[in-house]
Amino acid sequence: MPNRVSDLDLIDRRILKALLTEGRLSNADLANRVGLSASPCWQRVRRLEEGGFIRGYASILDQDLLGAAETVMIEVVLDRHDDEVLEAFGRTMQQMPEVLEVHLTTGEYDYLIKVAVDGTKGYESFLREKLYRVRGIRHTRSSFVLRTLKDVQAYIPDGD
Repeated sequence: MPNRVSDLDLIDRRILKALLTEGRLSNADLANRVGLSASPCWQRVRRLEEGGFIRGYASILDQDLLGAAETVMIEVVLDRHDDEVLEAFGRTMQQMPEVLEVHLTTGEYDYLIKVAVDGTKGYESFLREKLYRVRGIRHTRSSFVLRTLKDVQAYIPDGD
């Protein structure tokens, strides 16, 4: 079973790339795209799942149609950096459904948070009713996303 990217062959990479762009491919269609018969393709997909290369399958939803069309990137600085504060912050972010991503970062800010909101009123509500009530936050800085030029879920390096 592969457990590092260097263990993946060309067919494994083709499978991952096909599923990355079209996660609902049937096994027959996937096998056809990567040049395998159905049974070996299915076995490879199962092996990639078991090896952790494929962590799950998801639908990409339209935030605009769901009523939260604006995306805000929020940089956060915490008061302290001990384990208790970091863990509490992480748990709190997990509980906020409008928080799409949370990244611990290097540099001037501790975290970069991606949030979906319904316009400036939705953003103000998120700040006042949720984010500013999180203990341990010293400072935030926000930027509204005007347009997304690229949005992919993973990078699959080419083989050697």
